[in-house]
Amino acid sequence: MKKIIFIITFAFISTSAFSQIINIQGVVRDAQTELPVKNAVVLSGERAASCDDKGAFEIQCLSGGKLIVKCLGFETKTFIVDKTMQSIIISLKSSSTALNEIEITESSIQNKSGLYQPSAIAKLSPLEINRGTGLYLDDAINANIPGVTMQRRAVSSGQQFNIRGYGNGIGFRLNSNFDTQGTKVYLNGIPITDAEGITLMDDIDFGSVGDVEVLKGPSGTLYGLAIAGVVNLKTITPEKNKTSFAQDVLIGDYGTQRYTTSFQTAGDKGSLLLNYGHQTSDGYYVHSASHKDFVNMAGVYKVDDKQSVNTFFGYSNSYDQRGGELTLAQYANFDYSGNPDYIKRNAHSEIISFRAGISDIFTLNENFSTTTTVFGSGVSNNSSSAAGWTDKNPINYGVRSTFNLGFNLKNNARLTSVTGVETQKQIAQTIGYGMVQNPQDTTGYWIIGAARSNQQTTTGTTSFFTEWTLSLPKDFSVTAGLGASNMNIALQDKFYVANNKNPTNYETTYGFLFSPHLALNKVFDKMFSLYASYNRGYKAPVSSYFFIPATGQLNLGLKPEIGDQFEIGTKGTLLNDKLTYQLALFSTKFTDKMTFIAVPLNGSTTTTAYTYVANAGNQNDNGVEFLIKYAAYQSATGFFKSVNPFFNFAYSDFKYDGYSIQVLSSDKKTAVPTDYSGKAVAGVSPVTANLGIDFMTRIGLYANAVYSYKDAMPITSDGLNKTSAYSLLNAKVGYRTSLSAHFDLNLYAGVNNITGTQYANMVFINQLPDAYLPAPYKANFFGGVNVKYNF
Repeated sequence: MKKIIFIITFAFISTSAFSQIINIQGVVRDAQTELPVKNAVVLSGERAASCDDKGAFEIQCLSGGKLIVKCLGFETKTFIVDKTMQSIIISLKSSSTALNEIEITESSIQNKSGLYQPSAIAKLSPLEINRGTGLYLDDAINANIPGVTMQRRAVSSGQQFNIRGYGNGIGFRLNSNFDTQGTKVYLNGIPITDAEGITLMDDIDFGSVGDVEVLKGPSGTLYGLAIAGVVNLKTITPEKNKTSFAQDVLIGDYGTQRYTTSFQTAGDKGSLLLNYGHQTSDGYYVHSASHKDFVNMAGVYKVDDKQSVNTFFGYSNSYDQRGGELTLAQYANFDYSGNPDYIKRNAHSEIISFRAGISDIFTLNENFSTTTTVFGSGVSNNSSSAAGWTDKNPINYGVRSTFNLGFNLKNNARLTSVTGVETQKQIAQTIGYGMVQNPQDTTGYWIIGAARSNQQTTTGTTSFFTEWTLSLPKDFSVTAGLGASNMNIALQDKFYVANNKNPTNYETTYGFLFSPHLALNKVFDKMFSLYASYNRGYKAPVSSYFFIPATGQLNLGLKPEIGDQFEIGTKGTLLNDKLTYQLALFSTKFTDKMTFIAVPLNGSTTTTAYTYVANAGNQNDNGVEFLIKYAAYQSATGFFKSVNPFFNFAYSDFKYDGYSIQVLSSDKKTAVPTDYSGKAVAGVSPVTANLGIDFMTRIGLYANAVYSYKDAMPITSDGLNKTSAYSLLNAKVGYRTSLSAHFDLNLYAGVNNITGTQYANMVFINQLPDAYLPAPYKANFFGGVNVKYNF
């Protein structure tokens, strides 16, 4: 009898144990994009399974046990296993501290996780963009991306990016003080940078930007003439399966006002964003008011599972006054009365513009996809400054088309590629005028005088590129690519001058600009990576460089600048996805740097007769960049939902090399050869650092604080004149809640420059005594409310 009971008991226990084993088949997806998460790891006790290229997995689990799903860049998810989980779909949310997926930047590496990208790509989330007002972008760039600075010529115009020291020349800054050169900028895949390589951003609504990616260093392989790097901007992405109408009102010191009305909807067939923004400011000093109106429309329509069409349309009406740069003495004495020559000419920038683009995205399968974007823009721009008045009306249009291929090879190896072309053309007419005192109002603004120039330029730029990545076992990959770019510029001088013997038509071509790229990347345990890369990029001369109006001569000797960059780095997410870091060491050499050469006026002690552009020498940029983010505390039940500190740091050792040019003597009569070799590059701080923290609570309260330090930097290439080092402290607090099933509320208030530090929004290089465009030197406050109705 005992044996029978033992056998029955043993059989029952065995059957029960056997019944506790559950075979689970599932798919892991990105909660935002619904795309498969290819590298997710599923754990159950001692068992582990990896997701395939379709995000699918299969694993055996004990009923009542834990099922853990992990992936770099996403929040870890844990389930208690039961019998109903034999077939499941698991959605993972992106981690705020993890290495984000690279969504915008072109790459031959189909795995978009930042861990698999062998380069220093910085990405800003909506949280980072909106730690401040969210209106100007420079606060987000400067506080979160080491090695990159953004300046503003006025309250909301003349924006410039400086990536790893590129953009500051010798003599006068080669870049205009009103735009960016050397950096390619895209908005929703549409080039903001024109065919000539000039980027004007006065008409960009940074308040509607929800995603920013910055690719640091020469990027000619995939982006053409991008010697400094690439900035990709993307408008706010509507939340999936939601429709909402929102109104945002922001009020701040110095007459700052922003009113944003938006409609967002997203479903299985696509999404739509409609955004209107009205933005004004009285400015931080005399004659620096700003007034802007923006309209943006971004739509995605899914034709079927394989094809989608993305559209973008943007309109802006922008007017920004220019108070002119302050002299060293004005700045030292807190005299913010501006530059009289600017003010009496009613210096300003007025732009009415539109941008439009349509993209067709076709994905046959994981081995073949294409993206083709057709775009165009039209601008009516008039501006005045101390030099006079300029009307410019450029039309720019073009196409960018890429196709991606994938091949599965033996031994789990895979070869992927991106190949394509970007071409654009610009036709622009520029008319320059002198300005004279108004005889009918001698105390008022000056008026337009006689025309001084009338030129039409036609510029065409085309870049072909291909890049291939061989992904080998054990997460090792090799990437190689080559880009080829050319630029053609034709200029017609329409300004009539009696007895003019100079030619009126000029044309030149800069071709066969080849940009190679090579990179190695190794990922360890899907947690951190080591990489090494080499990149080349170019900057071709623009139309104003190769013709000297004062002499009527062609400047035929100019050569494009060349940038060669070697970089090694590591990045990863450690401590159970709580700590994210990036470290990059780079050495970049810019060859044949262009600069302005001043020619003295014979027999005069006043000023230069004219200037022209020449290749003056080289620039060696060596640096270290580091950032770290840490999810110090996370809780689903405590008062604090999350506490996330962050820190970043950049050290820049940038020097001139073989840089010898002629500069005017102190009496303005002669040109003196001057060698700047070994001098620190003007306009770059050796050390910048940022330390901050974000708080979020379970009841909806949130707050952040950011402390920023910027080292003193030379503002003349001889190193004799420097800015002062300074620190800024900014903070913001807010409250989010749902008033009902339909209404969401977000209240917020913030203060910038809490300690009342004097600093500048922009510093002019080698332009003494005028140098500073000031920012507010007192603590300035802002606050706002956002009300959203969810349908």
